[in-house]
Amino acid sequence: MILCCGEALIDMLPRDTTGGEAAFAPYAGGAVFNTAIALGRLESQVQFFSGLSSDLFGQQLVNVLHESRVDTAPCHISDRPTTLAFVRLVDGHATYAFYDENTAGRMLTADVLPQVTADALFFGGISLVVEPCGDAYRSLMQRNADQKLIMIDPNIRPGFITDEAAYRARLTDMLGMSDIVKISDEDLAWLQGKTDPAALLTDGGPQVVLLTRGADGVTIYTRYGAFDVAAQRAEVVDTVGAGDTFNAGFLAGLDRAGLLSKDGVRQASADDLRAAATLGAQAAAITVSRAGANPPWSHEL
Repeated sequence: MILCCGEALIDMLPRDTTGGEAAFAPYAGGAVFNTAIALGRLESQVQFFSGLSSDLFGQQLVNVLHESRVDTAPCHISDRPTTLAFVRLVDGHATYAFYDENTAGRMLTADVLPQVTADALFFGGISLVVEPCGDAYRSLMQRNADQKLIMIDPNIRPGFITDEAAYRARLTDMLGMSDIVKISDEDLAWLQGKTDPAALLTDGGPQVVLLTRGADGVTIYTRYGAFDVAAQRAEVVDTVGAGDTFNAGFLAGLDRAGLLSKDGVRQASADDLRAAATLGAQAAAITVSRAGANPPWSHEL
């Protein structure tokens, strides 16, 4: 079982009306939400934890999670509004404008954290940036990092960061408690002093660092060396949800290989990690070939 911990929101995606006017259509999304959806479709047992609203958008999020076989029992439901992210696409690449103040996800606090029965926890996205939810997720990681496998994808959005010092401190703590770190070229550039992905590896912390480079594939860094896994060829429609789907594929690959534990990752061979990353790349290639974050089901791979 994998517990995905982080934001669920509504992506307002650009569309044209039948009258030719520019408009936005609401789609369920959020980086960690997307990873949970992809895991469910890849037939891993998965739960989702976030602050969700009782409003119409919150119900939309719950319905989409259930349709992809994601257990929402750990979620905290409140009457605060749902976070909205208005998306702009330029040459297939997405930029975001977030509306997050006083939302159900943003105002999540440590007093509503769930008891964890999963084997692994996944964290990431904008949920780590702001307070109080960022501190709540850090507390959840602290409570479970000694026993559970932890993966993090910071998925840094510089335009969303208002208190850089607090975010850097929180991110440093959470990176140090993680077993697997997925990071992009852009993330790495933002993390001053961390220009070498291998520098994130520590004896008591990360054992695997996944550096994703879009169409150039992923480089896997471990204590016994680094190696590349190629991206899968695809006709790109847009990149929304690509990295989130890769995360799910990698965790699903570890799950299928019986390596979904701290000891499992420490003992995983290069072939084991390559197989998991290849599953992630295959799933991500399907996601980028269609509009929006729409991860594949197992039968599509």
